[in-house]
Amino acid sequence: MEVDRIAEELESLGPEQALETVLAAKQSGRFCLTSSFQAEDMVVADLLRRRIPEFSVLFLDTGYHFPQTYEYRDRMTRQWSLNLVNVLPAQTITEQESAFGMLYRSEPARCCQLRKVEPLMRALEPFDIWFTGLRREQSPTRKNLKKLELHRLPTGKSLWKVSLLADWNWEKVWQHVNENGISYLPQYDEGYLSIGCQPCTALPSDPNNPRSGRWGGTKLECGIHTFTRRAEG
Repeated sequence: MEVDRIAEELESLGPEQALETVLAAKQSGRFCLTSSFQAEDMVVADLLRRRIPEFSVLFLDTGYHFPQTYEYRDRMTRQWSLNLVNVLPAQTITEQESAFGMLYRSEPARCCQLRKVEPLMRALEPFDIWFTGLRREQSPTRKNLKKLELHRLPTGKSLWKVSLLADWNWEKVWQHVNENGISYLPQYDEGYLSIGCQPCTALPSDPNNPRSGRWGGTKLECGIHTFTRRAEG
């Protein structure tokens, strides 16, 4: 199948060449990038804005992010003229906490499902190509990540999920950031290596595991990249 052939080809290409190959294969359609405005996401956004006239940046606005994250998001959106889409959950924080209490403490997986996974699955529906900043090095759950995967949404629609930096290490990410003068989330200077919702993000307990500071070490993923289903190419 075409997707399988292209996916195999991408594995030997750098991000810029992989992007060109994807765009040559998908000459029409709508493009989006899911972004928490972490360093990897900003590298991908930088690559996309140099090449694609129009793409949407989907930010999962859980309501629990660090104030610094919101400030940085707004500043970079203005600076890079990003088409930002704040993806909102069905319930406000007040409504959810009134109904279920502080789920991020009692049931973090359910909290992520309600505030991240379900809203994103709805938000992805109009798009044909979904770019991410995922890297294999980030987590054991991502070690088999392909640069191109076909993913099926709950409605049955399939779209291309493209992770241009899948084979990059942390050093390469920061090399691109520094060489291109990209500003970054101030939490990195405080020692954070993986930055999500404030109640569920702490300094990493294991410096060799960037995500060891997420969810108190109880889990590695919010569910976005484990609950969506790979489709057959």
